[in-house]
Amino acid sequence: MRFIHAADIHLDSPLHGLSAYADAPAAMLRNSTREAFSSLVTIAIDESVDFMVIAGDLYDGTWRDHNTGIFFCREMGRLRRAEIPVFVLFGNHDAESEMTKQLQLPDNVRTFSTRKAETFRIDALKVALHGHSFKERETTVNLVTGYPAPVSGYFNIGVLHTALEGNAAHASYAPCSLAELHGKGYHYWALGHVHEFAMWQDRSTVVFPGNLQGRNIRETGRRGAVMVTVDDSGEIDIERLFVDVLRWEAVEVDASACATLNDVARAVGSHLEMLAESASATVPHAVRVTVTGRTAAHGELFGLEPQLRAEVLAQIAGLSHDRLWLEKVRIETSPLGDSTAVLDRADAIADLHNLLVEAESDPDFLAMLKERLIGLATHSPHELQEMVPALFDVRNGELTGLVRAVRAGLVEQVAKAN
Repeated sequence: MRFIHAADIHLDSPLHGLSAYADAPAAMLRNSTREAFSSLVTIAIDESVDFMVIAGDLYDGTWRDHNTGIFFCREMGRLRRAEIPVFVLFGNHDAESEMTKQLQLPDNVRTFSTRKAETFRIDALKVALHGHSFKERETTVNLVTGYPAPVSGYFNIGVLHTALEGNAAHASYAPCSLAELHGKGYHYWALGHVHEFAMWQDRSTVVFPGNLQGRNIRETGRRGAVMVTVDDSGEIDIERLFVDVLRWEAVEVDASACATLNDVARAVGSHLEMLAESASATVPHAVRVTVTGRTAAHGELFGLEPQLRAEVLAQIAGLSHDRLWLEKVRIETSPLGDSTAVLDRADAIADLHNLLVEAESDPDFLAMLKERLIGLATHSPHELQEMVPALFDVRNGELTGLVRAVRAGLVEQVAKAN
């Protein structure tokens, strides 16, 4: 017996981080979640799986129009013609309270009740699936306690959308513990909500398949679902299925050996060339580059993220690689020397250093700086806020670190010029 377990598909959810750039793959960004889901359906048909389970967040909240639902019905129709049933549990993003538009689904699709835990049986396979859909987005109670006892003589699957022991990276919806899941007596738990793959095997096999398609730079690496195979003895085998059509990667480049901005650009280009030539390059990549290290180039890099971005884009163009896009360049370098060394200089540079040190703890200066910047930090486009993390610090009133970072870069740049 084989089935596919997927979750967190977020159909038609926008991908963030590339849309502000002229070279962004607009069509791919717009259709990526659909293409990933279609690929999964194709695998299900080609592999003749017995059924599919979707453990929550099929949608991304209410649809802008009916096209999202029509697309899903069309994909379910493909599975219907292949005689593959689908069992859908609604999570926080597609709870009844979130969905204002709905369509009648094909008859091979069964959805778990929002009123209480419900059991579906596939008698020919001796499989029982138990699940409880979200009625309200803010479902913060433990739903596992209401799940029924396992059906004797059947392979029991629990379907649940949960933060599982308060996973720190995700809102604490339907929290429960691993011990509770294992103690329920089911053979397999098909979980959703956490976007990273995770698996535990004990009395039960418990799996988060992760989300089907990474949607921003916080969701890096390969994404997809899992194929679950159960042999005649009840042994469970988990195979990951990667169906993402655009992959996010974070690349860190150590600039310690670089003396100039051009040196840094070449170092970044070398890292991107290796990525472009890697085995995973068959899938297009959106890349965030973070430049780190104590480097002689720190002063020249100060405040020049746009220039470095242009240099890196030129490196990508030189690779003639049309499956690599730059999401962002971040500069997190530090100077080779301690900026306090300028105190030995009895000149204006030392005065500048001392002035900036005093500014870090000057409440009047920090209040004035926040007043000047708060409008930009509050009303700037989302894309700009993503590009300039310091704007979050401004909104939170955390300006000391910003002034300190400016001091190191500015003093280094001015000292190098003199």
